[in-house]
Amino acid sequence: MAWSIAEVARMSGVTSRTLRHYDEVGLLPPASVGSNGYRYYGEGELLRLQQILVMRELGLGLVEIGAVLAEQVDQVEALRAHHRQLVAERDRLETLARTVSRTIAALQDRKDDDMSTMEHPENLFEGFDASSYQDRAGERWPQEAEQSRQFADTLTAQDHERLQREATALLVRLAALMAAGTPVADPAVQAEVDTQYQGLCRMWTPNAAAFKALGQTYVTDAQWRSVYDRVADGLAEYQRDAMAAYATARLS
Repeated sequence: MAWSIAEVARMSGVTSRTLRHYDEVGLLPPASVGSNGYRYYGEGELLRLQQILVMRELGLGLVEIGAVLAEQVDQVEALRAHHRQLVAERDRLETLARTVSRTIAALQDRKDDDMSTMEHPENLFEGFDASSYQDRAGERWPQEAEQSRQFADTLTAQDHERLQREATALLVRLAALMAAGTPVADPAVQAEVDTQYQGLCRMWTPNAAAFKALGQTYVTDAQWRSVYDRVADGLAEYQRDAMAAYATARLS
C-alpha cells in the first residue's frame, strides 16, 4: 500500500514542505514518484519517518539523523535503542516536573519579591538538558557548537553542576536588577552580561551578531523561555536587551 505526500503529512503532522526537504537531503526518499510528479510512501518510509521524528524529539540534527540511519542495519534494534532513549527522556522529564513543582512551592512561600530569598536557586535547572539547546545552536553555528561540545567533553559531573549553579545565580542576580528597574546599559547589568560572555568564550567566541542572536533565542525558544519565566516574568527580554547593548558597545 502507498500513501501520497498529503496523506503522510496528515497522518504524521509533518508538512509536505518538510517531507520534500527530507527527500532533497536524502533523508527520506519516497517509495515512488508518479508520472504527475507526486511522491508516494510505503510502510518502510513511514517507519523511517517515525525514526526521524523520534530522533528530532531527542534533539538530533538532520546531519546526525542521516548518519544514524545510514549506519543502522537492524531496524528492530534501532527502535529498541530509540526506546531506551525515550525512557531516559521520560525519566528526565519526571525530574524536570519535580523541579518545577519545587520552584512553584518556593515562590509561593516567599514573603516578598526579593529573588535573593529563594532557597537553593541552583535547583531551578535540575532536569534541564542543556545539550538539546546546544544541538539547536549547532544548526546555526556548527563550528562553534562543535568547539562547545569538545569543551563539554572535558568536564566532570562536578564541573557541570558548578556551571549550572553559576548560570542560575547569574539569572537570579539579573532578575534582582530588573526588579529594581536598573536599565540594561547600567554598568551593574553589563558586568553580569560580561560574566556570561566570558563564560561562553571558554567554549566559543560569539561575535556581535551571534551574541545578539543568542539573546533572541532566550526569548523565542519555548524551552529557554520557560527557564527564564520560572525565575521572573520578563527576564528573557531583559537579558536579550542587555546582551544586545553589550554586543553593540563591546563586540561591534
